[in-house]
Amino acid sequence: MNAATPLRALVVDDEAPARRKVLRLLRDESDLQVVGEADGGEAAVAAICKHQPDVVFLDVQMPAMDGFRVVEALSASKIPLPEIIFITAHDKFALRAFEVHAFDYLLKPVSEERFRKSLERMREQRAQTGNGLEGRLKAMLAQIRLETSFPDRLLIHENDRAYFLAVRDISWIEAERNYLLIHCGRKTHTLRGTLDALEEALDPKLFVRLNRGSIARLEAIRELRPWFHGEYKVLLLDNTELRWSRRYLKSCPQLRKMAFSARSSRS
Repeated sequence: MNAATPLRALVVDDEAPARRKVLRLLRDESDLQVVGEADGGEAAVAAICKHQPDVVFLDVQMPAMDGFRVVEALSASKIPLPEIIFITAHDKFALRAFEVHAFDYLLKPVSEERFRKSLERMREQRAQTGNGLEGRLKAMLAQIRLETSFPDRLLIHENDRAYFLAVRDISWIEAERNYLLIHCGRKTHTLRGTLDALEEALDPKLFVRLNRGSIARLEAIRELRPWFHGEYKVLLLDNTELRWSRRYLKSCPQLRKMAFSARSSRS
């Protein structure tokens, strides 16, 4: 590294004390030059586009536009992506994703020792060629989105009462005009909304979209039977029979394996 050309650093944190601490630690680094700071997501995107720093210390938990949305905005821009060292309060999903995809992070409150180690790691990564920063960023964001917590209960309004329904009790869900019929064994609950919106809210590890009008809980599926044109009949534990249409066959890899086994056993 050429000492005459220090790396350009930018600090993003909505908490002023945390931001000042990182700025203070950076002042002791002769090969780093602070070119800017930001106190929120939108200001961060603007500052990064303007200054094009080499490394950004980016807070994850920020109101309105968090650190992950900042990364998404940068990935969609045409500027060269900077190295990113994330700053976060404890978030088990985020920390695991950072480690898997080789992004460093600082836990609040930031310790000086951990800060120095992060800088050493960043310098080593910059010395490597072809580290695929953009690809790692996109893969990390995809993992975080997938592992984000999903609700374990749905709020149901019926007549003059409202109550919670545990998603583990759901067998399957069908669309009925502007409503959803949520089948739980012998009971059926009604929820106003669309199947597309509910699909987004449910954990894809627990539920699968079978066709345009129905979703099933994976553990409620008893059997798959090959049907015409590459489709399948889906038999549930309560003896309900649904159709898994070709359009949605790629929506659930674990169920596709089950379907492949069913088709192979018939051939």
